[in-house]
Order: sequence, then structure tokens, then C-alpha cells
Amino acid sequence: MAKPQVVVAPVLMSKLSANAPEFYPSGYSNYTESYEDGCEDYPTLSEYVQDFLNHLTEQPGSFETEIEQFAETLNGWVTTDDALKELVELIYQQATSIPNFSYMGARLCNYLSHHLTISPQSGNFRQLLLQRCRTEYEVKDQAAKGDEVTRKRFHAFVLFLGELYLNLEIKGTNGQVTRADILQVGLRELLNALFSNPMDDNLICAVKLLKLTGSVLEDTWKEKGKTDMEEVIQRIENVVLDANCSRDVKQMLLKLVELRSSNWGRVHATSTYREATPENDPNYFMNEPTFYTSEGIPFTAADPDYQEKYQELLEREEFFPDYEENGTDLSGAGDPYLDDIDDEMDPEIEEAYEKFCLESERKRKQ
Repeated sequence: MAKPQVVVAPVLMSKLSANAPEFYPSGYSNYTESYEDGCEDYPTLSEYVQDFLNHLTEQPGSFETEIEQFAETLNGWVTTDDALKELVELIYQQATSIPNFSYMGARLCNYLSHHLTISPQSGNFRQLLLQRCRTEYEVKDQAAKGDEVTRKRFHAFVLFLGELYLNLEIKGTNGQVTRADILQVGLRELLNALFSNPMDDNLICAVKLLKLTGSVLEDTWKEKGKTDMEEVIQRIENVVLDANCSRDVKQMLLKLVELRSSNWGRVHATSTYREATPENDPNYFMNEPTFYTSEGIPFTAADPDYQEKYQELLEREEFFPDYEENGTDLSGAGDPYLDDIDDEMDPEIEEAYEKFCLESERKRKQ
């Protein structure tokens, strides 16, 4: 399989020399070496950062092993307001221009927000990043109804903001870690903008965003006593009924509603185990076997006169010593009488049995 080509945002195109990290098979350690030697291969911050971003795009698995050294290098280089703003812009452009980099970009932003030491009066890394996002956010309504290129750029921003909401950690004074509330509010308004302009690509973006953040958003809203997710689902249902979107997109929206009704696909652990008894478990007798009296009347262990009926059943079965209670043949193979019995059910009995099984399954799920 051919190696995927890395696309570099045109406004941030850097010169890749033979010493650039893409040419090092063993990783990116040569970044630091070139910097310590006087940054001969990286005369500008832009080139250095852009090459590292391209490296992460190609090899996302290298994040854990190389991010610490990258941050240390930046702390020696990013020493002015302008340099910090340039760094924010480089990462923002990569995260919103390169497919599939939004998650990695959000992780990178979270790490740098906690490890960059520079904190000028204009704002630290996280503050400048949120300011940059706000610039795009403020034109959301125009972008959602813009041309195809404008909408595509807007959708990339929306999904990056979703990743930021999930990955950007805010540490409180007492050490607790929370998410940025301002991003949660922003995502709600972005959903409004997308649903207010129900073109196919806008709706697809909304579905992607809700699949990504829906469970976390709903949990947060519920904790605050808000019903925002109910309102979002209602808007989706209205779109399915009224909007002129394609059939495939409507199907995607319905699948999303179904996902939400299943608690976003999450499975909760069962409660602490307690031994079931007839007093604490209304379904205690649900899986008990059903027996029949000589008149064909069914009964189970839940019936008050179970013991009496069951004893009668045992006495009847004494006439059939070669069979166990569950009908297993103990007489051995080759019985001429049994061999002549047709194993297939009568059609009416088979139909009744199928109905019984379906009804039992329905009651069990209730």
C-alpha cells in the first residue's frame, strides 16, 4: 500500500530539507539535535512547528514519546506574544485543514496548555486558542449558509471544537479537572446553526458532532437540570419530517436518535448482587419450568397449590419409568415403537408453540 501523502496548508507551507524529520526513519529526535545546534535546519518557528505537525499527521503514534521534548523546545523558542500567537495559528490551521488531525490537534493543544511556560498579558496558550476559535464561531450563521467551500471549512472547525471540548482539561485551584464550559455553550449554538440550515452536509456534520460529544453533553446538561438534548432530538425529528434532505441523511439522523435512546451505546454495570427471592424479585419465577396437570392445565412454582399438583405429576410419571421429567429417552436406541414416531410437530401445535415463545420473550423483556 502506498504511503499516504501529507498535505500542508498552503499558507503554512514549509521547506522540507533532506534533514527534515520526515526523512528520519527512527523518529523525530533530530528535531532537538538541530535546535540545540543552532536550528540550522529550522531558521523560523513556523518551519519547525509545521514539520512537527506533519510528522504527527504521518505518525500519530509518536505523540506520547515525542511531545515532551517538543514542548521543552518550544519553551526555549516561544518567548514573545507574537511567537505564541503564531504557534496557536499553526496548530489551529493544521487541525482544521488536514483530514483526521482534529483529535490529535486537540490533544496537542491540551498538552501545550499545561506545559508552555510563557504567559504574556495578551493571554496564555489556552486563552489565545479559545480567542482564535471565537473568531470562527462568531461567523457561524454566515458560514452554515455559505458556499460549499465555506461550509466545508466551517464543518472542520465544528469537529475540532468538539474534540477540544472532550480533550482540553481545565484544572481548578483545588486540583479538580473539568471541561471548558464555554465550549459546551458554543457547541450548542453550533448545532443550532447547522440545523437551521438543513443542507445535507450541515446535517452530516451535526450527526458527526453528536456521535462524538452527545453522551458527554447530555450528562453535563442533565447535571445542570437542562433539557437541551431533548430539544436537539426534537429538532432532528422535525428535520426528518419537514426538511428536503436526502433519504440517506434522514436515515443517518434516525440512527442517531436510536443511538441516543440506547444511552449512546453505553452499557452500565449491574447493581450490587443480591440473592433473588420471591419477595425482592418480581421476576423470580420467570424462568421456572411450566408443567401440565392431567387435564392439560399449566402450572409453575408460583402457583399456591404447586406442591400438590407436582406430586400428582410425579405419580403419573410412574407409569412411564423409561422417561425422565424433561422427556429424555432412557430406554436406549432401537426401540421399534419409538422409531416409528414422527419427530415433527403438528402444524397447529408448532404455530401455537411459536406464539408462546414470542409471548414469553416479550414478557421477559418487560
